[in-house]
Amino acid sequence: MTIQQAPTTPVLPPNPWRWRVLAVVLLAEIMDLLDSTVMNVAAPSVRAGLGGGPATLQWLTAGYTLAFGVLLVVGGRLGDRWGRRRLFVIGAVGFTLASALCALAPTPAVLVTARIAQGALGALMIPQGFGVLASVFDERERGRAFAMFGPVMGLAAIGGPILAGGLIAIDPGGLDWRLIFLVNIPLGALAVAGALRWMPADRGDASVRIDPVGAALVAAGSALLVYPLIQGREAGWPWWTFASIAAGIAAFLALARRQRTSPAPILVPTLLRKRAFVGGLVVAVAFFSGVGGLMLLLSLHLQLDLGYSALRAALALAPIAVGIVLSSTAAPALTARLGRSVLHVGLGIEVVGTLGLAAVAVAGLPAWVLVVPNLVVGLGLGLLFGTLIQSILAAADPAEIGSASGALNAVQQLATALGVAVLGTVYFGAGTSGLAIGALIVTGTCLLSAALVTLLPRTQSGDRS
Repeated sequence: MTIQQAPTTPVLPPNPWRWRVLAVVLLAEIMDLLDSTVMNVAAPSVRAGLGGGPATLQWLTAGYTLAFGVLLVVGGRLGDRWGRRRLFVIGAVGFTLASALCALAPTPAVLVTARIAQGALGALMIPQGFGVLASVFDERERGRAFAMFGPVMGLAAIGGPILAGGLIAIDPGGLDWRLIFLVNIPLGALAVAGALRWMPADRGDASVRIDPVGAALVAAGSALLVYPLIQGREAGWPWWTFASIAAGIAAFLALARRQRTSPAPILVPTLLRKRAFVGGLVVAVAFFSGVGGLMLLLSLHLQLDLGYSALRAALALAPIAVGIVLSSTAAPALTARLGRSVLHVGLGIEVVGTLGLAAVAVAGLPAWVLVVPNLVVGLGLGLLFGTLIQSILAAADPAEIGSASGALNAVQQLATALGVAVLGTVYFGAGTSGLAIGALIVTGTCLLSAALVTLLPRTQSGDRS
């Protein structure tokens, strides 16, 4: 989920099409969620049909999230500058066409390229929706509108992998995994038609400025870090992989300096002086890089090691989504009572779950036993996702929220791509011990995150310094 802070000025009288606009925005969110999760289940089937090495499996997921995170940095600002409906329609049309290209891809290289295009165009589409909703709903109804995202996105998170596995198992017309992407064509057409019919047109603000140097540094730094981590193992870790990683780190250091000197910084400079916010981004990097590749790791283990079909693997992963839905309902009340300490509770549960995954793998227990640690992992994630985001944003002042939420969403996506690269490389390099070692790595990132939580404000309304 990628939420950009939007203006809160109510529109009077209320837009008569506001609930239809909500449906269009939710449809776009569903498209993004489906395509960001289906490859966790479908990747082995894609490899069986098109070929390609282990790196291809990683790029099918990492390419999407990497492009999404990079373009998300400026996606919201582009909407402010050129108009939100215009950027939403451009993104939705492009996303639909990229989905068609994915379905028609004759080679792994074409498919990975199309996946990168999907992520980039999704980053143009998704941020616009929240700004549009804030302009068509008044304060009285806005809470009801945004409350719809929870159940819809929860169902999409559960249904995405199961849908992918089901379509591959049924295999209508011999399309195999390709039908997963063809589903987006009618969905995308509905989103475009709905946006053109019901979304209010806006011309944008010509005074909004975007820093191309900052955006380029984000893109370069991310690519320089993720590419060698995915390709390095197959290439035998030559010198250029380490040089690329060093260059990626240097690009992000240059980005931090650029934010203090740019006339139109991507990130509001005052945020960089806030220990709580900067520390929160560090927590986000540690946490999302660990759990970001966990679903792919589990799917690879189930299908490549245990010989599960795509549908059976999807059903085996469903307890994670069920756990997320269950615990996320209790998270707001627990956060109000415990403050940031609920993060330690969630991370503790997550550690129990990942250690359980490692124990099942090491002991060679029957695969059905994975249901228990998978459910525990989901329960931990449900406590962590929303609470962590809210705790980090608590460090920002009202005027900084838009910039802070954009940076956090981008960090989440980029850290997920990094996690896919690292855990995928570990899995293919460790043989039958891949799940156990990968789960222990995620355990380590959770423990690191728990240590870093002390950098966050104690409560959502706590210390912002």
